Amino acid sequence: MAAKSDYYDILGVSKNASADEIKKAYRKQALEWHPDRHRDEKEAAEKRFKEINEAYQILSDSQKRSAYDQFGHSAFAPGGGFGGQGRPGGPFSQTGRYGPFTYTYTTTGGDGGNPFVGFDFGDPFDIFEQFFGGGNPFRQARQVPRYSMTLDFMEAVKGVEKEVSIEGKKRKVKIPAGVDEGSRINFGDFLLSINVRPDKVFERDGSDIYVSVGIPFSLATLGGEIKVPTIDGDIKIRVRSGTQSGTTLRLREKGTINIRGRGRGDQYVRINVLVPDKLNREQKEAIEGLQAEGL
Repeated sequence: MAAKSDYYDILGVSKNASADEIKKAYRKQALEWHPDRHRDEKEAAEKRFKEINEAYQILSDSQKRSAYDQFGHSAFAPGGGFGGQGRPGGPFSQTGRYGPFTYTYTTTGGDGGNPFVGFDFGDPFDIFEQFFGGGNPFRQARQVPRYSMTLDFMEAVKGVEKEVSIEGKKRKVKIPAGVDEGSRINFGDFLLSINVRPDKVFERDGSDIYVSVGIPFSLATLGGEIKVPTIDGDIKIRVRSGTQSGTTLRLREKGTINIRGRGRGDQYVRINVLVPDKLNREQKEAIEGLQAEGL
């Protein structure tokens, strides 16, 4: 039997990763390897998806993670021993640690007395559903057909009505505003998973929107108004004099609708100061004058 991959390696995190880093890594990996996105290599994707969810289930739980850090995969495998045999309590007695607890147990069976024997990693789709909050257990989803649909960024943000073919019959479905990559919608007789195409202008993290805007050096120095794209259209905002490149401005409630909560997210505008690559004589002299003054 091939050795199992290290859980930290599967998620692409270090062994001292924080709970938040593990959560973010799981989100990225689970979305990337969901079988619905790999129809041509579904078997390999399902195997990888299962490994990702198994790793997350262990590393996101402090006690399971502690046991894994001490004993590796054997902590959850039948027949895995922690302290060896011959301990107090008889020839089949073993002593070990699970998290902060020390335990002693005795067995008469053939599984080595592993306290984790029978540990069930669960359905990876259930774990995925619980993490992303799709509102419907996959146990039920197994009983109805599952389909996927790819939306443009703005269609996902604003909501859209689409005509689809389900078992040879055409029907219109309404996609609610605010759906995101990995969202699942239950239409009763079928389940629809959503994929979203990236946008050239906007980036999204949950219900928050991010954009980058370039402004001239002169405007950054003197201040003034700039036009900023939002999902509701362009708006004008004022930039203070002396604004530095990399400054981030927050536009409250200019993000997407929070599909699993109330209200809207925010939009964050990252300012990039554009430095001219060519200057005429007057411009060059002006800049040299500023340089001479230490500005």
